[in-house]
Amino acid sequence: MRVPIRTTRATPPRTTATDVARRPEKHSLTLRRHRTSVSLEPEFWAEFRRIAADKSIAINALAAEIDEARGVEIGLASAIRLYVLAELKARG
Repeated sequence: MRVPIRTTRATPPRTTATDVARRPEKHSLTLRRHRTSVSLEPEFWAEFRRIAADKSIAINALAAEIDEARGVEIGLASAIRLYVLAELKARG
């Protein structure tokens, strides 16, 4: 009688949302002489800072530009995330 040989393949670990996303971090910004706080994930803060540095402008100035351009239907944190995403996509 033949016994089937069972082979097991090592399955790669599944990536979950908790592996990828970390808790947002709250930072204070000054937009046109008014303090506000924005919560973004650390990866977005890092890219936002890099973009500001690449443009040779202060992070507050870049946030103010984004704030002025956003509509009333979108929050500042979401607007910053979308800006960072657009910059990354444009970079290729």
